Amino acid sequence: MTKRLWIETVGCQMNVLDSELVVAALRRQGWEMATASAEADAVFYNTCSVRQHAEDKIYSALGRVRIEKAKRPGLVVGVLGCMAQKDQELIRKRAPWVDLVVGPGQLHQVPTLVADVLAGGGPRIEVSLERKGHAREAIARSFESYDPDRDPAMRPTPFQAFIRTQTGCDKFCAFCVVPHVRGPEQARAPDTIVAEARKLVAEGCREITLIGQTVNSYRWNDGGRTSRLSDLLVRLDALDGLDRIKFVTNYPRDMTDDLIAAVRDLPKVCHYLHVPAQHGSDAVLGRMKRGYTIGEYMEMLGRVREALPQAAVTSDFIVGFCGETDAEFETTLDLVRTAGFKNSFIFKYSPRPGTKAYDRLPDDVPEDVKKERNRLLLEAQEDVSLAGNQRFIGTRQQVLVEGLSTRDEKRAVDPGPDGIAQLTGRTMCDRIVVFDAPTRLVGRLVDIDILAAGAWSLSGVVADGLANAVPLDSLTFSTEPPAELYDITLNSPRSSTGSLKPEA
Repeated sequence: MTKRLWIETVGCQMNVLDSELVVAALRRQGWEMATASAEADAVFYNTCSVRQHAEDKIYSALGRVRIEKAKRPGLVVGVLGCMAQKDQELIRKRAPWVDLVVGPGQLHQVPTLVADVLAGGGPRIEVSLERKGHAREAIARSFESYDPDRDPAMRPTPFQAFIRTQTGCDKFCAFCVVPHVRGPEQARAPDTIVAEARKLVAEGCREITLIGQTVNSYRWNDGGRTSRLSDLLVRLDALDGLDRIKFVTNYPRDMTDDLIAAVRDLPKVCHYLHVPAQHGSDAVLGRMKRGYTIGEYMEMLGRVREALPQAAVTSDFIVGFCGETDAEFETTLDLVRTAGFKNSFIFKYSPRPGTKAYDRLPDDVPEDVKKERNRLLLEAQEDVSLAGNQRFIGTRQQVLVEGLSTRDEKRAVDPGPDGIAQLTGRTMCDRIVVFDAPTRLVGRLVDIDILAAGAWSLSGVVADGLANAVPLDSLTFSTEPPAELYDITLNSPRSSTGSLKPEA
């Protein structure tokens, strides 16, 4: 009898890719996707530890699956990823019905571990070495990198995909748990990355996003020659059939001139750079151990603006970090008001056990103050985002159509390939555009005449008569800020947006 699996993913793009790879590995062993967790023989939660909120989601989900486990003792329950690496025994202590606890470096073992549990082998914990107390080489080996065949059904859309350039991180920012749960930074060979991209293009993928914890720190040394991210972009830009290339997330001090020039000169590379500032105060950046001053950040931003005047730059900010004063918070407000970010992902500081901030600095900003600063910063960014988007009214933008808009997806709209629905896509500078058009346009590059703008998206009509014109007063756009970069939730199978197939 065929076994069925269900996987839920919380976290960043790296986690989304990890889930795709886990599903592919299990499918090679004969597993199939369930349409609901209640129908699955194995339920997995691929987890995030960047904030407490992400971990709370997982414990809530484990509480719900406990009921199903009581009905079906043979159900395999697994906790995968960053939270598994960080908490290990704690997960089993709080949720003893969990069968598997598997860290990011051991995800390739999931099929074997599941088989062992089903054969009566009992619960298993498989994680990497801690970053303290071991040689770097041994730690790196314990975070085994794996990139098996992909599973297209697990992608948000069939024509967009993530490709990992490296694993791990060596920055050790005071607030961040990633270096501990993802291990040392290790680059993948450029030939391997290009081969993976070529395979994805052959499967119909039109846009790839290169991902790494600090993707622009990518370096690969081979025979005395060093390949940088800019060199990798040159090779990917030459692939026939690939339309767009993005990369996230960038570290400010690694935003080198050669990389900026590559974004400027390579036609397939999107003019979109996510470069987190995290704060506007040098004192707070020092406590955060970010490794740069706000002056250095602004110098980097100036080089980007000079070379790429129309580029969209986005940022991350943490409010309420240890010891943050009113005056220090005001510097972040000033930065957001003046830097012209397309949007920012704003987080309330969440202490993470094992980080330098958790061990050495008090979490002394009251929760109500954090909430208020979060609100004020979001309002400031909304004003800046609206002003930035309004510049596009009256222009024509090429959009990669991604699928149904959030509005029509919530309505469970299914107009068929020739029916008109509200669709959404993104420009070359990563601005969201909402428009009415036939769903057969999903997966295609389409020109859109922009007629209106909101803070978080643009709205318009398909150019050149591909769709009926829409009255201006009926135009709509997203009223919600973009989902936080480290708070993606993806259930399987693919959502209705992703199930819309692009036209061949």
